Amino acid sequence: MLDRLASLILPRPKKVLLAVLIIALVVGGASMGLTDRLTMGGYENSGTESHKTEDILEQEFKQGRPNLSIVVSDPRGVDDPAVTAAGLKLTSDLEKNAYVANVASYWSAGKAPSLKGKSGKQALVSGRILGDFDQVNDRVQDLKEEYTGKVDGLEVKLGGTALMNFENVDQSAKDAAKAETLVFPLVLIVLVVIFGSLVAAALPLAVALATMLLVFGLLFLITFGFDANNLLTNVTTLLGLGLAIDYSLLFITRYREELQRGQQIDDAIRATMRQVGRTITFSAVTLAIACMSLMAMPFGMFQSIAIGGAATSLMAAIATLVIVPALLAWAGPRIDKLRLIRRKPRPATASAEGGWHRLALFVMRKPVPLVVAVLALMALLGSPVRDLNLRLPDEQILPKSAQSAEVAKTVQEDFNNREAQAMQVVATNIGTVGERTKDIDAYAAKLSALPNVARVDALTGSYAQGKQVAPASPFSKQYGTETATYLSVVPAVDGLSPKGEDIVRDIRDADAPFPVKVGGHPAISVDTFEVFADNLPIALGILAIGTYVLLFLLTGSLLLPLMAMLLSVLSLSATFGSLVFVFQDGHLQWLVGDFINTGAINWTVPVLVGTLGFGLSMDYAVFILSRVKEEYDRTGDNELAVATGLERVGKVVTYAAVILSLVFIVMLTSGISYMKAMGLGVPLAILLDATLIRGILLPASMRLLGAKSWWAPGPLRKLHDRFGISESAEPLPAPAAGAPTPERAADRV
Repeated sequence: MLDRLASLILPRPKKVLLAVLIIALVVGGASMGLTDRLTMGGYENSGTESHKTEDILEQEFKQGRPNLSIVVSDPRGVDDPAVTAAGLKLTSDLEKNAYVANVASYWSAGKAPSLKGKSGKQALVSGRILGDFDQVNDRVQDLKEEYTGKVDGLEVKLGGTALMNFENVDQSAKDAAKAETLVFPLVLIVLVVIFGSLVAAALPLAVALATMLLVFGLLFLITFGFDANNLLTNVTTLLGLGLAIDYSLLFITRYREELQRGQQIDDAIRATMRQVGRTITFSAVTLAIACMSLMAMPFGMFQSIAIGGAATSLMAAIATLVIVPALLAWAGPRIDKLRLIRRKPRPATASAEGGWHRLALFVMRKPVPLVVAVLALMALLGSPVRDLNLRLPDEQILPKSAQSAEVAKTVQEDFNNREAQAMQVVATNIGTVGERTKDIDAYAAKLSALPNVARVDALTGSYAQGKQVAPASPFSKQYGTETATYLSVVPAVDGLSPKGEDIVRDIRDADAPFPVKVGGHPAISVDTFEVFADNLPIALGILAIGTYVLLFLLTGSLLLPLMAMLLSVLSLSATFGSLVFVFQDGHLQWLVGDFINTGAINWTVPVLVGTLGFGLSMDYAVFILSRVKEEYDRTGDNELAVATGLERVGKVVTYAAVILSLVFIVMLTSGISYMKAMGLGVPLAILLDATLIRGILLPASMRLLGAKSWWAPGPLRKLHDRFGISESAEPLPAPAAGAPTPERAADRV
């Protein structure tokens, strides 16, 4: 198939390039509305108890999770008559807004202590902005302008999860634009250093640009089937850019090697397509499987990234195998025009014993001490992972200067209030509610006595420490209908912390006079991590089996795929430990940039870093093992194959790792903490894998295994002979008379 593709491209490279350009521009133009279709959603599973509770609250009580908080400040004190009058007017004006419901304030709620700041000069107003995600996003912008600054003589500042979602999406868009601005010049500089020629360096960037335009079109379609989180564009944009460059680098490197064998340009392209094309295809499929394993996670955010990541990896491979051959055929010798760095070309007949060859031989002479040393370093880096603590996102993922983060900090420090993290305990079909008030009263008192519960509000009043502290008021009517009731349980601790999650479990375990369901942010956290834990083994199984089968088809060995995966897991363990050290424990902020330390890591970070890190490490495993297999088939000598294979492709893997790390490391400039974590985690996983893993542990392990590295039982060997892939290259011929010399044909990468 790859030969047929080459035959289609080579006679008409200009037409192929023109067709690709038109398709990329049309598809990219059609995706102009992509950003507007992104959300902060997709983190919840619709089948959980907390999600069902939210539906009941909406349908039965016209209630929902509060997403609006306003901090009101006045130096006269919130109990001053003039301040009280202004506060009541502000509350009334907010209630009149058709898009805001469930408004409550310190003044309208009977001067509840939890809504009054410790200084006595601040008060809290809460409510819920109605509408779907996009509608809330639009409405919170208008409310922010109206309720920030001076209002009726009061100093007010609007916050809450609605504003947090808007600021997150807005910050992500700014970060993505900044990352793209930084990454292209950085990558171009590295490519010029690699190739020496500005034209050759621009070729991978052209492929990357076409890939990104095509991927944007695919992502736009994905948004119609999934809750496409704003992470989707950040991750797939950088992934597509990096993969397109890596695949182009691998193709051009092998193409130049074929030219040095004395082949003409068209023949060199065909040989490269036949040999490296299969490696690129397998590499893309391996990464696609890693991404698609996320489909086992029943969360829209992960599933959209699964499809987006898989589509991106495949699109990068397709773009490389179509655009690069066409550009090479069209450019011909002009590929080395605008040369900025001149190197002495290496003769085609020169010894293969370069730096990577010598490194491999050194490692294989002393495999045991080097393995022990690297394992010790990995264990040291990975040791903090034992204390890994995961957390759902809230306002604290944003920069400290974000308004929603400032309001959240004020509420946390100055108020004995966690109203936004209150749990809703819902009971439906309990008969006539008026006849169940004694049961409601006793149940509310019981819940208020649970550890770390600050207050319980119910139809029958407010409760704390096991007893009623305030009788029912007109405000209490919202907690009941004719046949249903709900209680609001306000935590005294961070609702998303382990202690906050324990409250949810205590409520669910407590005896109730009627069947209940528990919702709210802490319940969502508990349910999310339970669903995550239930489905993680399935995702890991898909990842392991799919990767193992592909690597077996590549190598024909039962042991090498297992070894490659174990080595990748080792580098990921070290990466996760480093993430805990930096983003959970709060170290090295001077290096990665300032962020709000919550003592936990956003739960999406290990999932995405693990998926991308494992998939990309398998990418490099495919690059290396395919070439080692080629040399082993040619020589039958395991150690020579490892040394020669690393020499041939080790430099490419190093360059690819540096480029892909640069692409992702720009995420450290983001103002969002979990994006920073991605900007550290993915590059660290890549660099550890490309250096210590593939440069030391891989050759050392293959030396210790010896010929057994390639072992497989007879039936499986026959299966590989039929369905597996192999790359082969003819021995270097003597240059034919009159053939272009290597110096004129190409410079070695």
